[in-house]
Amino acid sequence: MSLENAHLRCFIAAANRRSFREAATVLRVRQSSVSRAISRLEDELGVSLFVRHRSGARLTAAGERFLSAVLPACEQLETAQRIATTAGRAETGIVHVGVLTSLAGGFLRSLLHGYRKLNPGIQIDVHDGSRDSHLAAIQKHALDVAFLTGTECAPYCECAEIWRERVHVALWKGHHLAGRHCLDWDDLRKERFIVSRFPPGMEVQNYIVRRASRCGVRPNIEIKNAGRETLMNLVSLGQGITLVSAAWASVGLPDLVLRPLSDAHDVIPFSAVWSAQNDNPALRRLLSIAHMMSGHARPGTSDWAAPTLGITRLYDVNA
Repeated sequence: MSLENAHLRCFIAAANRRSFREAATVLRVRQSSVSRAISRLEDELGVSLFVRHRSGARLTAAGERFLSAVLPACEQLETAQRIATTAGRAETGIVHVGVLTSLAGGFLRSLLHGYRKLNPGIQIDVHDGSRDSHLAAIQKHALDVAFLTGTECAPYCECAEIWRERVHVALWKGHHLAGRHCLDWDDLRKERFIVSRFPPGMEVQNYIVRRASRCGVRPNIEIKNAGRETLMNLVSLGQGITLVSAAWASVGLPDLVLRPLSDAHDVIPFSAVWSAQNDNPALRRLLSIAHMMSGHARPGTSDWAAPTLGITRLYDVNA
C-alpha cells in the first residue's frame, strides 16, 4: 500500500477544519481536489474516514484512529524535509577541518570566525594532525578539507592556494637577536633550533634544513618530545629558537618575540585540500568564502556571490 503525501495533507486539513471546503481554502486547492484525495485514501485503506453532511464532515471512529496514528508520522516527515532542505543550502550541518597552523590569529582564524558568523547553524570541527594523516582522512571523507602548507596536490584530491604567510623566527625576548626588526639565515648560523616530535614538527624541520642549506648554513636542530604550545614555552624560556608562521604573532606568551625572515623565499603558501567526490554543501560554502576573503575568487563559481554571502571586504594577507 502506498499512501501519497498530498492525500494525507488533505485528510489532516479536513479533519482539523471539519470541512472539505475550508480544507481546500487552507491548502489553496479546489474543494473537488480535497474530496477526490480523501476518497482515494479511503479506497486505499478500505474504510470510511469521514461522515459527510451538508454542514461539513466529521471523522468516523476509524478516521479518529487513523488521524492519531498518521499525525506523528507526517510531522516527522516534514521535519526531515526541513532538515534536508536547510542542509542542502548549507544552513545546518558540520564541516570537518584539518589544520597545521595556529588558530590564535591570522587568515585561518579570520576565515573560520567569518564562516561561523555567516553560518551559525553549521558546526566547525577542527582536527590537528600531520599532512599525511589529514590527506588520508580527506580520501576517506573523515575530513572535509585541510589547510596545508605548499601547493602540491595529493592524488585523488583537489587543491587551491588560499593565502600566504611570512616565516618568523620565535625567540626568547632576552635573546641577542630579539632587538632586530628582521633576520636572515646568516644571523641564525650559530643558533640551536628546537622542533616538536609531533605535527607539524617534521615539516618545520624539513623547512629549516632546506632553506638553511640553500643559504650555506648547517643548522643545529634538536627534536623535543613536546607539542606546539609547550615548544613555544620552551622558546620563551630561552631553550632554543624555532620557526613559525605569521599566525603565531597573535599568541601572547610572556617573554616570546617573533622576528620575520627577510628573504623573499621565506613566504609559505597555504592551500585548501579536499576530495572532489565530497558533496558536503557546508564544504562548498567554506571554500567559496575562503577564496573571496583571500581575493582569489574564481570566475564562473559562487565565489563571485560576495554580496549574497555577506562578504563586504577581502582579507589583507600581507604579512
